[in-house]
Amino acid sequence: MRDIVLISDPRVAAIPVRECGEPLVDVRGRLRVDSRLADVDGAYAHLRSGLLERLEKVALPEGYELLIVEGYRPITTQRTYFEEYRTRLLIDFPDLSADEAHAAASRYVSPVEVAPHTAGAAVDLTLCSPEGVEHDMGTAVNDNPEESEGACYTAAATISAQARANREILVAALESVGLVNYPTEWWHWSYGDRYWAMSTGAPHALYGPTSFPPAS
Repeated sequence: MRDIVLISDPRVAAIPVRECGEPLVDVRGRLRVDSRLADVDGAYAHLRSGLLERLEKVALPEGYELLIVEGYRPITTQRTYFEEYRTRLLIDFPDLSADEAHAAASRYVSPVEVAPHTAGAAVDLTLCSPEGVEHDMGTAVNDNPEESEGACYTAAATISAQARANREILVAALESVGLVNYPTEWWHWSYGDRYWAMSTGAPHALYGPTSFPPAS
């Protein structure tokens, strides 16, 4: 498995953001959206317009469709997710230092200062059939490294041949429209954020943290 740059790496935070001003737009009615992480305001179903346009261009084999699980995430929610997971790691692994726990937590939840979900620049998704039945991807969306014994890593060698083939379909389709994957989470893809900029060599990110609901 190739070396992975975690999103907590200082090189990611050092990338400047030049906010392009694209709006958050509702994915519902344009792509298939799952409701497992739905919030009452519908924030989860919003993405920056440029990211959504790329997702709409994705070409998949017959029998496969994208299933959107979560897009935009409010800053307060992101902070809570990160702090709760970091605390859990410190309890489960008491020998971790504070810095080690911070880095370990970033395998699964981004620190709020660099989190692409808060910019509407990231999407958690999977593949399903036209009838909405999810394909085998090796783990469930949002299984953490401890629960999955590392199988959540995109290039994990411990998953079945069918799950590997399905991940390869997802990777090829999303990379073809310019998205980048966070290698510790096969379901997490982004465009226009700092991690995307670092991965592609772009001089700056296009999207910074934004608020919800979007301005009318």
